[in-house]
Amino acid sequence: MYIFWLLHSYLYANNMMKFYILLIIGYFSCCFHDKVVSVPSPIPYKSVFNFGDSLSDTGNFLASGAIQFPVIGKLPYGVTFFRKATGRCSDGRLIIDFIAEAYGLPLLPPYLNLSNGQNIKQGVNFAVAGATALDAEFFIQRGIGKALWTRDSLNVQLGWFRKLKPSLCTTKQDCDNYFKNSLFMVGEIGGNDYNYAAVFGGNVSQLLDNVPVVVEAITNATRALIEEGAVELVVPGNLPVGCSAVYLTLFRSPNKGDYDENGCLNAFNGFAMYHNEQLQLALRNLRHKYPQARIIYADYYGAAQRFYRAPGHYGFRRTLRACCGGGGPFNFNNSARCGHVGSNACPDPSKYPNWDGIHLTEASYRHIARGLVNGPFSRPPLKSSPFIIP
Repeated sequence: MYIFWLLHSYLYANNMMKFYILLIIGYFSCCFHDKVVSVPSPIPYKSVFNFGDSLSDTGNFLASGAIQFPVIGKLPYGVTFFRKATGRCSDGRLIIDFIAEAYGLPLLPPYLNLSNGQNIKQGVNFAVAGATALDAEFFIQRGIGKALWTRDSLNVQLGWFRKLKPSLCTTKQDCDNYFKNSLFMVGEIGGNDYNYAAVFGGNVSQLLDNVPVVVEAITNATRALIEEGAVELVVPGNLPVGCSAVYLTLFRSPNKGDYDENGCLNAFNGFAMYHNEQLQLALRNLRHKYPQARIIYADYYGAAQRFYRAPGHYGFRRTLRACCGGGGPFNFNNSARCGHVGSNACPDPSKYPNWDGIHLTEASYRHIARGLVNGPFSRPPLKSSPFIIP
Protein backbone atom coordinates (compact mmCIF):
# COMPACT_ATOMS: atom_id res chain seq x y z
CA MET A 1 0.00 0.00 0.00
CA TYR A 2 2.87 2.35 0.72
CA ILE A 3 4.15 2.01 -2.87
CA PHE A 4 0.69 2.79 -4.28
CA TRP A 5 0.47 5.86 -2.03
CA LEU A 6 3.82 7.04 -3.40
CA LEU A 7 2.65 6.58 -6.98
CA HIS A 8 -0.52 8.48 -6.27
CA SER A 9 1.40 11.36 -4.71
CA TYR A 10 3.76 11.67 -7.64
CA LEU A 11 0.95 11.52 -10.17
CA TYR A 12 -1.07 14.06 -8.26
CA ALA A 13 1.88 16.45 -8.32
CA ASN A 14 2.31 15.74 -12.03
CA ASN A 15 5.99 15.15 -11.48
CA MET A 16 6.42 12.53 -14.20
CA MET A 17 10.22 12.46 -14.12
CA LYS A 18 10.30 11.29 -10.53
CA PHE A 19 7.50 8.85 -11.30
CA TYR A 20 9.57 7.20 -14.04
CA ILE A 21 12.57 7.00 -11.72
CA LEU A 22 10.40 5.25 -9.16
CA LEU A 23 9.26 2.75 -11.78
CA ILE A 24 12.87 1.99 -12.76
CA ILE A 25 13.86 1.41 -9.13
CA GLY A 26 10.87 -0.85 -8.69
CA TYR A 27 11.81 -2.82 -11.80
CA PHE A 28 15.32 -3.53 -10.60
CA SER A 29 14.09 -4.42 -7.09
CA CYS A 30 11.68 -6.98 -8.50
CA CYS A 31 13.78 -8.51 -11.23
CA PHE A 32 16.91 -9.22 -9.23
CA HIS A 33 15.26 -10.96 -6.30
CA ASP A 34 17.89 -13.69 -6.09
CA LYS A 35 20.58 -11.30 -4.90
CA VAL A 36 20.95 -10.09 -1.34
CA VAL A 37 18.95 -6.90 -0.72
CA SER A 38 20.60 -3.83 0.75
CA VAL A 39 19.35 -2.22 3.96
CA PRO A 40 20.79 0.95 5.59
CA SER A 41 23.34 -0.50 8.02
CA PRO A 42 27.11 -0.19 8.48
CA ILE A 43 29.30 -3.13 7.48
CA PRO A 44 30.41 -4.80 10.76
CA TYR A 45 32.92 -7.24 9.23
CA LYS A 46 35.56 -6.10 6.80
CA SER A 47 36.94 -9.59 6.21
CA VAL A 48 36.02 -13.26 6.70
CA PHE A 49 38.39 -16.20 7.15
CA ASN A 50 36.94 -19.66 6.79
CA PHE A 51 38.20 -23.09 7.87
CA GLY A 52 36.42 -26.38 7.34
CA ASP A 53 35.49 -29.18 4.97
CA SER A 54 33.23 -29.71 1.95
CA LEU A 55 30.37 -27.76 3.52
CA SER A 56 32.38 -24.60 2.92
CA ASP A 57 35.18 -25.43 0.46
CA THR A 58 35.04 -23.03 -2.50
CA GLY A 59 37.81 -24.64 -4.55
CA ASN A 60 40.76 -25.79 -2.43
CA PHE A 61 40.17 -29.50 -2.90
CA LEU A 62 39.95 -29.02 -6.64
CA ALA A 63 43.16 -26.95 -6.63
CA SER A 64 45.01 -29.45 -4.44
CA GLY A 65 44.89 -32.17 -7.10
CA ALA A 66 44.10 -34.76 -4.42
CA ILE A 67 42.07 -36.75 -6.94
CA GLN A 68 42.98 -36.54 -10.62
CA PHE A 69 39.44 -36.21 -11.97
CA PRO A 70 37.13 -35.17 -9.13
CA VAL A 71 33.47 -35.07 -10.10
CA ILE A 72 33.00 -31.79 -8.23
CA GLY A 73 35.06 -30.21 -11.01
CA LYS A 74 32.31 -30.68 -13.60
CA LEU A 75 28.57 -30.24 -14.00
CA PRO A 76 26.03 -30.84 -12.54
CA TYR A 77 28.02 -29.43 -9.61
CA GLY A 78 27.57 -25.65 -9.73
CA VAL A 79 24.62 -25.82 -12.13
CA THR A 80 22.22 -23.62 -10.17
CA PHE A 81 24.04 -20.33 -9.57
CA PHE A 82 27.46 -20.35 -11.18
CA ARG A 83 26.37 -22.37 -14.25
CA LYS A 84 29.73 -24.12 -14.00
CA ALA A 85 31.64 -26.23 -11.52
CA THR A 86 33.72 -24.20 -9.05
CA GLY A 87 34.86 -26.89 -6.63
CA ARG A 88 31.85 -26.42 -4.37
CA CYS A 89 30.18 -29.68 -3.32
CA SER A 90 26.70 -28.48 -4.20
CA ASP A 91 24.57 -27.26 -7.07
CA GLY A 92 25.30 -23.64 -6.13
CA ARG A 93 26.30 -21.39 -3.28
CA LEU A 94 27.25 -22.53 0.22
CA ILE A 95 26.55 -21.08 3.67
CA ILE A 96 29.86 -19.20 3.61
CA ASP A 97 28.91 -17.60 0.27
CA PHE A 98 25.61 -16.31 1.66
CA ILE A 99 27.34 -14.99 4.78
CA ALA A 100 29.92 -13.10 2.68
CA GLU A 101 27.15 -11.61 0.52
CA ALA A 102 25.08 -10.66 3.56
CA TYR A 103 27.99 -8.62 4.92
CA GLY A 104 28.80 -6.95 1.62
CA LEU A 105 31.98 -8.94 0.97
CA PRO A 106 33.11 -10.79 -2.16
CA LEU A 107 32.95 -14.57 -2.29
CA LEU A 108 36.04 -15.86 -0.51
CA PRO A 109 38.90 -16.98 -2.77
CA PRO A 110 40.30 -20.45 -2.01
CA TYR A 111 43.76 -20.29 -0.47
CA LEU A 112 45.32 -22.74 -2.92
CA ASN A 113 44.15 -20.63 -5.86
CA LEU A 114 45.62 -17.34 -4.67
CA SER A 115 47.88 -15.56 -7.12
CA ASN A 116 50.82 -13.27 -6.41
CA GLY A 117 49.67 -9.78 -5.56
CA GLN A 118 46.03 -10.77 -5.15
CA ASN A 119 44.09 -8.60 -2.71
CA ILE A 120 43.22 -10.80 0.26
CA LYS A 121 42.28 -8.06 2.73
CA GLN A 122 38.59 -9.06 2.62
CA GLY A 123 39.22 -12.67 3.49
CA VAL A 124 40.35 -16.10 2.36
CA ASN A 125 38.85 -19.59 2.44
CA PHE A 126 41.07 -22.38 3.82
CA ALA A 127 38.42 -25.13 3.89
CA VAL A 128 39.09 -28.36 1.98
CA ALA A 129 36.50 -30.95 1.00
CA GLY A 130 37.08 -34.15 2.93
CA ALA A 131 39.08 -32.40 5.65
CA THR A 132 39.02 -33.63 9.23
CA ALA A 133 39.39 -31.95 12.60
CA LEU A 134 41.94 -34.62 13.55
CA ASP A 135 45.22 -35.07 11.71
CA ALA A 136 45.58 -37.85 9.13
CA GLU A 137 47.79 -39.91 11.47
CA PHE A 138 44.78 -40.59 13.70
CA PHE A 139 43.01 -42.43 10.87
CA ILE A 140 46.13 -44.12 9.53
CA GLN A 141 46.83 -45.63 12.95
CA ARG A 142 43.30 -47.07 12.99
CA GLY A 143 43.60 -48.62 9.56
CA ILE A 144 41.22 -46.29 7.74
CA GLY A 145 43.75 -43.85 6.27
CA LYS A 146 42.94 -45.02 2.74
CA ALA A 147 39.44 -43.57 3.15
CA LEU A 148 40.73 -40.00 3.47
CA TRP A 149 39.98 -37.67 0.57
CA THR A 150 42.68 -35.32 1.76
CA ARG A 151 45.29 -34.86 4.49
CA ASP A 152 44.65 -31.12 4.67
CA SER A 153 43.22 -31.29 8.18
CA LEU A 154 42.22 -28.38 10.38
CA ASN A 155 45.81 -28.12 11.66
CA VAL A 156 47.11 -27.90 8.09
CA GLN A 157 44.63 -25.12 7.37
CA LEU A 158 45.78 -23.25 10.48
CA GLY A 159 49.31 -23.53 9.14
CA TRP A 160 48.20 -21.93 5.88
CA PHE A 161 46.64 -19.06 7.82
CA ARG A 162 49.82 -18.47 9.81
CA LYS A 163 51.83 -18.48 6.60
CA LEU A 164 49.49 -15.90 5.08
CA LYS A 165 49.18 -13.71 8.16
CA PRO A 166 52.24 -11.48 7.44
CA SER A 167 50.54 -10.49 4.18
CA LEU A 168 47.54 -9.25 6.19
CA CYS A 169 49.27 -7.42 9.04
CA THR A 170 52.74 -7.08 10.54
CA THR A 171 52.90 -5.65 14.07
CA LYS A 172 50.68 -6.78 16.95
CA GLN A 173 48.89 -3.44 16.96
CA ASP A 174 48.38 -3.67 13.21
CA CYS A 175 46.96 -7.19 13.56
CA ASP A 176 44.74 -6.22 16.50
CA ASN A 177 43.25 -3.33 14.51
CA TYR A 178 42.73 -5.54 11.48
CA PHE A 179 41.30 -8.66 13.14
CA LYS A 180 38.88 -6.76 15.37
CA ASN A 181 36.81 -6.24 12.22
CA SER A 182 37.22 -9.82 10.95
CA LEU A 183 34.92 -12.82 11.26
CA PHE A 184 36.48 -16.28 11.64
CA MET A 185 34.43 -19.34 10.67
CA VAL A 186 35.86 -22.45 12.37
CA GLY A 187 33.91 -25.11 10.49
CA GLU A 188 31.69 -26.87 10.13
CA ILE A 189 34.47 -29.39 10.76
CA GLY A 190 34.46 -32.80 12.44
CA GLY A 191 31.72 -34.40 10.38
CA ASN A 192 34.22 -36.25 8.22
CA ASP A 193 36.00 -37.62 11.30
CA TYR A 194 32.82 -39.54 11.97
CA ASN A 195 31.91 -40.20 8.32
CA TYR A 196 35.14 -42.04 7.57
CA ALA A 197 34.72 -44.24 10.63
CA ALA A 198 31.04 -44.92 9.82
CA VAL A 199 31.77 -45.91 6.21
CA PHE A 200 34.31 -48.44 7.51
CA GLY A 201 31.68 -50.14 9.63
CA GLY A 202 31.74 -48.06 12.77
CA ASN A 203 28.53 -48.11 14.79
CA VAL A 204 27.15 -45.27 16.88
CA SER A 205 28.91 -46.51 20.03
CA GLN A 206 32.27 -46.45 18.26
CA LEU A 207 31.61 -42.98 16.89
CA LEU A 208 30.77 -41.74 20.38
CA ASP A 209 34.25 -42.76 21.53
CA ASN A 210 35.75 -40.25 19.06
CA VAL A 211 33.68 -37.25 20.18
CA PRO A 212 36.05 -36.04 22.95
CA VAL A 213 39.12 -35.93 20.68
CA VAL A 214 37.20 -34.35 17.77
CA VAL A 215 35.73 -31.65 20.02
CA GLU A 216 39.16 -31.06 21.55
CA ALA A 217 40.68 -30.57 18.07
CA ILE A 218 38.01 -27.99 17.16
CA THR A 219 38.45 -26.22 20.50
CA ASN A 220 42.23 -26.15 20.14
CA ALA A 221 41.93 -24.61 16.68
CA THR A 222 39.55 -21.96 18.00
CA ARG A 223 41.98 -21.21 20.83
CA ALA A 224 44.88 -20.98 18.39
CA LEU A 225 43.04 -18.45 16.25
CA ILE A 226 42.21 -16.32 19.30
CA GLU A 227 45.88 -16.31 20.23
CA GLU A 228 46.68 -15.25 16.66
CA GLY A 229 44.40 -12.23 17.17
CA ALA A 230 40.89 -13.38 16.23
CA VAL A 231 38.17 -11.60 18.19
CA GLU A 232 34.91 -12.84 16.68
CA LEU A 233 34.63 -16.53 15.84
CA VAL A 234 31.77 -18.74 14.68
CA VAL A 235 31.99 -22.45 15.54
CA PRO A 236 29.23 -24.52 13.89
CA GLY A 237 27.88 -27.82 15.14
CA ASN A 238 27.03 -30.91 13.13
CA LEU A 239 24.02 -31.30 10.84
CA PRO A 240 21.25 -33.87 11.47
CA VAL A 241 23.19 -36.63 9.70
CA GLY A 242 20.42 -39.14 10.36
CA CYS A 243 18.43 -37.32 7.67
CA SER A 244 21.16 -37.55 5.01
CA ALA A 245 20.69 -39.93 2.10
CA VAL A 246 24.09 -41.58 2.59
CA TYR A 247 23.36 -42.57 6.20
CA LEU A 248 19.78 -43.56 5.36
CA THR A 249 21.17 -45.83 2.64
CA LEU A 250 24.16 -47.33 4.48
CA PHE A 251 22.29 -47.90 7.75
CA ARG A 252 18.84 -48.74 6.42
CA SER A 253 16.81 -50.64 8.98
CA PRO A 254 13.67 -52.81 8.79
CA ASN A 255 12.72 -51.61 12.28
CA LYS A 256 10.35 -48.63 12.10
CA GLY A 257 11.34 -47.70 15.62
CA ASP A 258 14.79 -46.74 14.34
CA TYR A 259 13.27 -43.74 12.54
CA ASP A 260 11.67 -40.55 13.78
CA GLU A 261 8.46 -39.01 12.51
CA ASN A 262 10.36 -37.38 9.63
CA GLY A 263 11.94 -40.63 8.45
CA CYS A 264 15.40 -39.82 9.83
CA LEU A 265 17.56 -42.28 11.77
CA ASN A 266 17.15 -41.64 15.48
CA ALA A 267 20.51 -43.04 16.50
CA PHE A 268 22.58 -40.89 14.15
CA ASN A 269 20.62 -37.72 14.85
CA GLY A 270 21.04 -38.44 18.54
CA PHE A 271 24.76 -38.83 17.95
CA ALA A 272 24.93 -35.47 16.13
CA MET A 273 23.11 -33.84 19.03
CA TYR A 274 25.57 -35.35 21.49
CA HIS A 275 28.54 -34.00 19.50
CA ASN A 276 26.90 -30.57 19.44
CA GLU A 277 26.24 -30.61 23.19
CA GLN A 278 29.85 -31.50 23.93
CA LEU A 279 31.09 -28.82 21.55
CA GLN A 280 28.93 -26.18 23.24
CA LEU A 281 30.26 -27.19 26.65
CA ALA A 282 33.82 -26.83 25.37
CA LEU A 283 33.06 -23.42 23.86
CA ARG A 284 31.54 -22.30 27.16
CA ASN A 285 34.82 -23.08 28.91
CA LEU A 286 36.74 -21.31 26.15
CA ARG A 287 34.66 -18.15 26.65
CA HIS A 288 35.67 -18.07 30.31
CA LYS A 289 39.35 -18.37 29.41
CA TYR A 290 39.19 -15.74 26.64
CA PRO A 291 36.60 -13.13 27.72
CA GLN A 292 37.95 -10.68 25.14
CA ALA A 293 36.80 -12.95 22.31
CA ARG A 294 33.24 -13.33 21.06
CA ILE A 295 32.77 -17.06 20.43
CA ILE A 296 29.52 -17.83 18.61
CA TYR A 297 27.98 -21.28 18.36
CA ALA A 298 26.23 -21.83 15.02
CA ASP A 299 23.37 -24.29 15.37
CA TYR A 300 23.43 -26.00 11.97
CA TYR A 301 21.38 -28.86 13.41
CA GLY A 302 18.48 -26.68 14.51
CA ALA A 303 18.56 -24.56 11.36
CA ALA A 304 18.37 -27.66 9.16
CA GLN A 305 15.79 -29.53 11.21
CA ARG A 306 13.21 -26.90 10.28
CA PHE A 307 12.97 -28.07 6.69
CA TYR A 308 12.90 -31.75 7.61
CA ARG A 309 9.98 -31.12 9.95
CA ALA A 310 8.05 -28.75 7.68
CA PRO A 311 9.50 -29.14 4.16
CA GLY A 312 6.58 -27.49 2.37
CA HIS A 313 7.07 -24.29 4.33
CA TYR A 314 10.56 -23.99 2.80
CA GLY A 315 9.56 -25.00 -0.72
CA PHE A 316 10.82 -28.59 -0.53
CA ARG A 317 8.97 -31.61 -1.90
CA ARG A 318 11.41 -34.53 -1.70
CA THR A 319 12.83 -34.23 1.79
CA LEU A 320 15.10 -37.25 2.20
CA ARG A 321 15.86 -38.20 -1.39
CA ALA A 322 19.00 -36.76 -3.01
CA CYS A 323 18.55 -34.55 -6.07
CA CYS A 324 21.58 -36.00 -7.83
CA GLY A 325 22.42 -39.69 -7.67
CA GLY A 326 22.27 -43.12 -9.22
CA GLY A 327 19.02 -44.54 -7.89
CA GLY A 328 17.87 -46.43 -4.83
CA PRO A 329 15.26 -45.48 -2.21
CA PHE A 330 17.11 -42.25 -1.37
CA ASN A 331 18.80 -41.79 -4.77
CA PHE A 332 22.21 -42.55 -3.29
CA ASN A 333 24.14 -45.33 -4.95
CA ASN A 334 27.79 -45.67 -4.02
CA SER A 335 28.60 -47.19 -7.42
CA ALA A 336 26.91 -44.31 -9.29
CA ARG A 337 27.32 -41.23 -7.13
CA CYS A 338 26.43 -37.77 -8.40
CA GLY A 339 28.59 -36.86 -11.39
CA HIS A 340 29.56 -40.45 -12.12
CA VAL A 341 28.31 -42.61 -14.97
CA GLY A 342 24.81 -43.85 -14.22
CA SER A 343 23.76 -40.84 -12.14
CA ASN A 344 21.31 -38.07 -12.98
CA ALA A 345 20.42 -34.73 -11.44
CA CYS A 346 16.85 -33.65 -10.76
CA PRO A 347 15.49 -30.79 -12.92
CA ASP A 348 14.88 -28.44 -9.97
CA PRO A 349 17.36 -28.73 -7.06
CA SER A 350 15.49 -26.01 -5.14
CA LYS A 351 12.80 -28.61 -4.34
CA TYR A 352 15.32 -30.89 -2.58
CA PRO A 353 17.19 -30.29 0.70
CA ASN A 354 19.81 -32.89 -0.24
CA TRP A 355 22.03 -32.48 -3.28
CA ASP A 356 24.21 -35.58 -3.74
CA GLY A 357 23.39 -37.74 -0.76
CA ILE A 358 26.10 -36.20 1.41
CA HIS A 359 25.90 -32.45 0.81
CA LEU A 360 22.94 -30.08 0.72
CA THR A 361 21.53 -27.93 -2.05
CA GLU A 362 21.98 -24.19 -2.42
CA ALA A 363 18.35 -23.82 -1.32
CA SER A 364 19.13 -25.60 1.97
CA TYR A 365 22.29 -23.60 2.55
CA ARG A 366 20.34 -20.39 1.93
CA HIS A 367 17.84 -21.27 4.66
CA ILE A 368 20.60 -22.22 7.10
CA ALA A 369 22.58 -19.04 6.38
CA ARG A 370 19.46 -16.95 6.86
CA GLY A 371 18.89 -18.63 10.22
CA LEU A 372 22.44 -17.78 11.27
CA VAL A 373 22.53 -14.18 10.06
CA ASN A 374 18.98 -13.23 11.02
CA GLY A 375 18.70 -15.57 14.00
CA PRO A 376 17.91 -17.46 16.10
CA PHE A 377 20.55 -20.09 15.28
CA SER A 378 23.69 -18.12 16.21
CA ARG A 379 24.35 -17.90 19.93
CA PRO A 380 25.26 -15.20 20.78
CA PRO A 381 23.88 -13.56 17.63
CA LEU A 382 25.99 -12.37 14.74
CA LYS A 383 26.24 -8.64 14.19
CA SER A 384 23.49 -7.10 12.06
CA SER A 385 24.16 -7.49 8.34
CA PRO A 386 23.77 -4.63 5.84
CA PHE A 387 22.16 -6.98 3.33
CA ILE A 388 19.21 -9.34 3.59
CA ILE A 389 19.39 -12.93 2.35
CA PRO A 390 16.12 -13.28 0.38
